[in-house]
Amino acid sequence: MSAAATRAPLKAGADTRRVPRFPLSVPADVTLLRSGIPYSIPGRSVSMGERGLGVVLAGELHPGDSVAIEFRLPDSGAPFRLKAVVRYQALLHCGLEFVGLSSEQQTLIEHWVRKNASAGPSTAPPIAVAQFPAPLVRTNRVPFIKAGVRKNYNPIFRYALWILAGMLLLGGLGWWRWYQAWGELESQIPGTNLLSSSIPATVPAEIMQGLVTHKIEPIYPEAARHANIQGVVALDVLIGTDGSVVDVRAISGPDELSAAAVDAVKWWRFRPYLLNGQPVRVKTTLAVDFRSN
Repeated sequence: MSAAATRAPLKAGADTRRVPRFPLSVPADVTLLRSGIPYSIPGRSVSMGERGLGVVLAGELHPGDSVAIEFRLPDSGAPFRLKAVVRYQALLHCGLEFVGLSSEQQTLIEHWVRKNASAGPSTAPPIAVAQFPAPLVRTNRVPFIKAGVRKNYNPIFRYALWILAGMLLLGGLGWWRWYQAWGELESQIPGTNLLSSSIPATVPAEIMQGLVTHKIEPIYPEAARHANIQGVVALDVLIGTDGSVVDVRAISGPDELSAAAVDAVKWWRFRPYLLNGQPVRVKTTLAVDFRSN
């Protein structure tokens, strides 16, 4: 019912438009359950009688809807929190019939009605919605809901989105940290050019012979000389960047002469071998000839 309908008594067949009603303009919040989720619709009262309330709401209700309504009577203490049923609805005007009133609530409402009866019932037509101040909207309530549009956000779905966003954020942060750590590790690993420079360059013996700066002749072992053992000892030689012999070992020739050849060559010195203008290690093969005469 409209504001007029709230003035009707609950007797069957009564004319709901002729029951006294009295002006009342106070903020009123109506809460409606839709799909198990409470929706709060702000509004303002227009008039009130002993059995109901006429309101203008910022949302649409339907006759037969069960709602909870909260409002405060002038000069009263705590706000009224009542249950009601929608009996009338036209545009944004609604007539609500109180249900389940406690004896204390019924007494307070009847006292307010008797107090305002001396001024006479309101006979003015319903006031247009635009003439009322903007309804009070509580920040802890559900925002304005356009008529016919239902916004039903499942809390579980909302929490799942937050969890997914958090996982993506943590994953991105972890990947960035891994990439940064890997870059630091790679910066500590010698580059390919350094690895290549650590591999000795193989240089022919003829070239290295021309770079000799200090040469020690081998001592012919007396036992090999008396046994008339002679021949050529081939040596595998590794030369450092400063031209000194780093390693030398015999690869062929008489065993009796190998030690003497190694002892001599390890003291040889060479000018550094340059590759692209830089001294590098050299691997070469040298020969030491032992003759008895």
